[in-house]
Amino acid sequence: MTGIQARFHLEWPGFALNVDLKLPARGVTALFGHSGSGKTTLLRCMAGLERAPRGRLVVNGDVWQDDGANAGHWLSTHQRALGYVFQEASLFPHLTVLGNLRYGMRRTAHAHQQGLDQAIGLLGIAHLLERKPDGLSGGERSRIGIARALAVRPRLLLMDEPLAALDFKRKQEILPYLERLHRELEIPVIYVSHAADEVARLADHIVVMEAGRVNAVGALTETLARLDLPIQMGEDAGVVLDAVVAERDVSWHLARVEFDGGSLWVRDGGQSIGQAVRVRILARDVSIALQQVTGTSIQNCLPATVVQLADEHHPASSLVRLQVGVSPMLARLTRRSVAGLSLVPGMAVWVQIKAVALIG
Repeated sequence: MTGIQARFHLEWPGFALNVDLKLPARGVTALFGHSGSGKTTLLRCMAGLERAPRGRLVVNGDVWQDDGANAGHWLSTHQRALGYVFQEASLFPHLTVLGNLRYGMRRTAHAHQQGLDQAIGLLGIAHLLERKPDGLSGGERSRIGIARALAVRPRLLLMDEPLAALDFKRKQEILPYLERLHRELEIPVIYVSHAADEVARLADHIVVMEAGRVNAVGALTETLARLDLPIQMGEDAGVVLDAVVAERDVSWHLARVEFDGGSLWVRDGGQSIGQAVRVRILARDVSIALQQVTGTSIQNCLPATVVQLADEHHPASSLVRLQVGVSPMLARLTRRSVAGLSLVPGMAVWVQIKAVALIG
């Protein structure tokens, strides 16, 4: 049996975790929700750092916990083939980077030199191995923490808001390394975050949590397009599309990307022709017209079909789910605009998206 089965029920005064999940065997699954929603508690249960009295955890066929009526199986944290990345790297100041990595390897039976070498290569830290932690930047310390988790050759990687302690510049420094892990790792990664931009860049699958329960779970693109979830995303409501770079306009620093539904002009991020990219389109950056519009500064205008409409928590706003080819899209409009356009499901329209609003 492949994939992850995670079922936990845990009660504390004022809080209860109650989840029953089946997650993919590969790729990045984001645990997304506001602070206090239970994301970290769920992660700690999976790691064996919290014991849920009624719990079951199976990772690609291996049972790590089973507290069913006729079972009492439990593996402690050091017996589980996992890597755990905390918000703070918590490196030993008296050890070099290499010493910190090797110390972490001694704490598990699954470590191997090959895993250490691979982690050093993936995180690009070979030039840091002889340095002490007090000489590292925040981004470098985070990369060391991730490498330490990977050095044990885990079958499951757990990451608890690894970028939360970093400023914007340091986040941009480390995100390309996380994207590389996303592309190259063949193990499941569970990534806790309340930052929608991180989820959009890294996740394949998403679990939306609130008050210790799962509100939604599924593939990232389809789940983000659900109209019953944007209240949790707030101003970050939108969709993520997988695309390929088809053309570059060097003179205007733009690139044209193709997706299942058409193509879009985006800001040129330097990717090569044919390279796979992700495009994030926020609902607030999408407008709707009844006819194709010309003579406007907006770079992208695509035919679409209205699928569903829903009022938002503010009485002035509505969200419209559209279909562009086979790809979903969201638009945030005023209710007056929805009424003025007489929008109804099944209606053919045109969507307009600013090129500068797209994140490639």
